[in-house]
Amino acid sequence: MNEKASQRSVELFQSGFFCAESVLQALAESQGIQSDLIPRIATGFCSGISRTGGICGAVSGAIMGINLVAGRNSPTDSIEVSYTLTQELISRFEMQYGSINCRQLIGCDLATDEGQRYFMENQLMDQCLKYAEGATSIAVSLVSEVNNSKTT
Repeated sequence: MNEKASQRSVELFQSGFFCAESVLQALAESQGIQSDLIPRIATGFCSGISRTGGICGAVSGAIMGINLVAGRNSPTDSIEVSYTLTQELISRFEMQYGSINCRQLIGCDLATDEGQRYFMENQLMDQCLKYAEGATSIAVSLVSEVNNSKTT
């Protein structure tokens, strides 16, 4: 399931969805979750939170995807599983790619015309595809651990 969801996030990204949208959609599909809100709810998280250079959209999408399984439905529900999985996702992604910050990962400022030109001229979309694939893979692995612990 891990590889299939990761590949699906790449396919979605290549079809025109952006990072957070693609990762969230792939993770939702991998869990059999459908909603008209997905991927729409993730749009503002793409391009480092709407081109602000913040957290990588693939990471944001993965956090949302994890919380489809581990998020709370009630204020009395525990936050611990969600927070633990989110922290682990961030740790593994940072270890693999060196940062979770979009601007640091791609080396340009998407909020500027110059940065967008640099992104296109240097084919940085290929790099972003790797981030989406990696974030999805990490998230699916973490969600699988939660699902496995629920059945044992």
